[in-house]
Amino acid sequence: MSNDDQYGGGGYGEVGGTGQTRTRLPDTPTDPYGTPRRTPRASRGLITVVGVVVLLIAAIAFANQSGDTAPPASSDKAPATTPTAPTGTRPLTPQPGTLPKGFAHDEQGAQSAAANYTVALGSDGMLKRDQRHAIMDALYTPTASAARKGTQDSAYSTAFLASLGLDADGNAPQGSVFVTRAVPVGTRVDSYSPTNAKVSVWYTGLLGMSGPKSTDPVRTTWKTWTFELTWAGEDWKVSADTQQDGPAPVPGDVPASTSDDISKAVKEFGGFTYAR
Repeated sequence: MSNDDQYGGGGYGEVGGTGQTRTRLPDTPTDPYGTPRRTPRASRGLITVVGVVVLLIAAIAFANQSGDTAPPASSDKAPATTPTAPTGTRPLTPQPGTLPKGFAHDEQGAQSAAANYTVALGSDGMLKRDQRHAIMDALYTPTASAARKGTQDSAYSTAFLASLGLDADGNAPQGSVFVTRAVPVGTRVDSYSPTNAKVSVWYTGLLGMSGPKSTDPVRTTWKTWTFELTWAGEDWKVSADTQQDGPAPVPGDVPASTSDDISKAVKEFGGFTYAR
């Protein structure tokens, strides 16, 4: 409701009726519905006064907010956990088909490195010897990489690959898709210095064979991967790492998808570069 609607509806009409004197008010403009209005001069004057008052109130409020007095501290304690949203610092400029590298030399960079290393080390590239060695050379320190290659080659033995339904080269049978992905949920800094950092990554994994004859359907896992990182060669490198199960939430009640849906999703949905 405007000011004219509120105040001009009934105060300027004629008083009429039997036995009463009719008083003619000065001519004033009327709107299309016949309701008399204030003169333009009076309306402009009122608008000017109201505008000045509003500006004055706004100026006083702004002055009070911009003073040197700090706002009262909240009585609530700061949350013990760190936010999961990225802080806004760009972690790196990834190149298609390459492993992540070039992380910031700070605590945030260490977290970003750990999250992305989890993805790389949980990928299907680890099933193939040459790709596995390339991944380890890129992410680990030279000493750690050399020490772990033999252990990893033994772990990914022909017998182990066969238990997953893969051939000796880590390939799935024709018409099937082997799924292995690590999806970070959050990171935690256990310790940090400019030269060394210990970062834990809580992640969920997808693992299994998607295919018409699969006896090992794709399932989810929940684990925590802890990395000991060293700043070397202008980047964070893994010097040691361990894994443990959980924390694992209660499984949901979403019905399992068909093998075809899983295979299609794995091919269509790409992964992410993770930032802290």
